[in-house]
Amino acid sequence: MTRIPFDYIIKGMKRDKTNRRVYICHTYYHVYIAVVKELVGRRERSGSADIILSTMSNDFESLEDRLKKSGVFENIYTYDEQEDVTSEKVMKYHRDRGNIILNLMQRITYTKLLGKLQEDYIPTDISKYGDVYVFCDSDPIGYYLNYKKIHYHAVEDGLNSGLLDDQARNANKGAWPLKKAMAKLGLIFIESGYSRYCLDYEVNDIKANHSLPPNVVEIPREELDKKLSVEDHRILVEIFLTDPDRLVGQLLNKSASDANKPNVMILTEPLCELDVRKRMFADIVDEYKDDYRVIIKPHPRDLLDYEKEFPGVVVVKDRFPMEVLGDITGFKVDKLVSVITQIDNVYFAKEIVYLGLDFLDKYEDPSIHRKTEMLDK
Repeated sequence: MTRIPFDYIIKGMKRDKTNRRVYICHTYYHVYIAVVKELVGRRERSGSADIILSTMSNDFESLEDRLKKSGVFENIYTYDEQEDVTSEKVMKYHRDRGNIILNLMQRITYTKLLGKLQEDYIPTDISKYGDVYVFCDSDPIGYYLNYKKIHYHAVEDGLNSGLLDDQARNANKGAWPLKKAMAKLGLIFIESGYSRYCLDYEVNDIKANHSLPPNVVEIPREELDKKLSVEDHRILVEIFLTDPDRLVGQLLNKSASDANKPNVMILTEPLCELDVRKRMFADIVDEYKDDYRVIIKPHPRDLLDYEKEFPGVVVVKDRFPMEVLGDITGFKVDKLVSVITQIDNVYFAKEIVYLGLDFLDKYEDPSIHRKTEMLDK
């Protein structure tokens, strides 16, 4: 495992068939990192880039239009990614046969069928690109690339996501060495760097992971941020915020009753069952509401109605990755609070409060969110 020079991002892999690149994204955060990587890299390398937005688990609303207007990508595609549950034929091979050998034999067929299922939905010929960057290759797109024997770069799902979720091992408990060997032969698919066709697995911080594949590369997000120009920051704001002035006004313009209170922003997450989530964030709000003006920034996939649940609290309804707040010139909040979202690289908060798994233990059975800790026990 190595920390690679920054110019790796610029030079890319020498095996490039073309100077064209494509980024395959599933979340707003994925798109944000894709845009940052392209803004930084395109000044020092030739060629053009496209982006594919998977609609499987996220509603990107009008983001596609703003991406087109920005000119960062030559083409913006949407991809109706197909989960295994959409096909009885695929799910037939996704049952526990009660025997590790039988399960692995059927998994070979499952891997092929789930990849093949994507063929009619892929919006462009991915094999034509010199570099393919995939966020969250654990989704069906990873199976498609394995099925089509297309080499790609895997990128971590979220900032330091391997710290709390060792995706590959959690999804492949039992016979791990055998499964890794089968993945390297292309017989089955394993995400996050273990696929035969995965060139490398890109993370922000090697140390902030439970375990990693041998082809891991470290590209710190802070290094990328430092290379952004003033114009780059403006482009990011215009892509991800529909009305930046209105949003900043909502966040910073205080009522008379809150005039002397500092601002605390609470980041929500689609954690726990809905009733548990309500109780957890109610307790967090109660902790701060007397001394702070409370702002809630819901996760883009969190559909809980926080305005209804917490009247009087400022709720940001716009969907965007919270990182873009750091691209707004002069924007600051006094305190930022997160349960498990990693916030080490946040630049717009004077103080950060990370509650962590010990806090989450109070609201949810620890076995649900501490699976990674049990891997080596």
